[in-house]
Amino acid sequence: MYRNGRVTAFLDIHPVTRGHLLVVPHRHAADLASLDPQDAAAMAVAARDLAAALRRTPLGVEGINLHLADGAVAGQSVFHTHLHVIPRYTGDGFGFRRPLGVAMSAHGDLAALADQIRFQAGRDES
Repeated sequence: MYRNGRVTAFLDIHPVTRGHLLVVPHRHAADLASLDPQDAAAMAVAARDLAAALRRTPLGVEGINLHLADGAVAGQSVFHTHLHVIPRYTGDGFGFRRPLGVAMSAHGDLAALADQIRFQAGRDES
């Protein structure tokens, strides 16, 4: 369906909505941490192009969700990184929902967490 030097995309055999696609890198990467940065970029570009193509089809696509599950607890069941391109339609019943009872974080807590993430993101692990 779609292929370039780094990724292939095809229709999902268990679609969430009509036109649901998967974008898969050619090189194996079980998770985001092991995904080559250029493969990640190619996946994003392919998803952008495919989202635009879906909107031009006669399907009546009204929106697009991109979804990538990283780890079993996140819902990953196939341990080869892949990006879902999910067309959205009014009343399709699909969506991401917040759990009930999750309290909002205080600004100070958010700032401290942002500092921790910034520190870890800046570390060179090669």
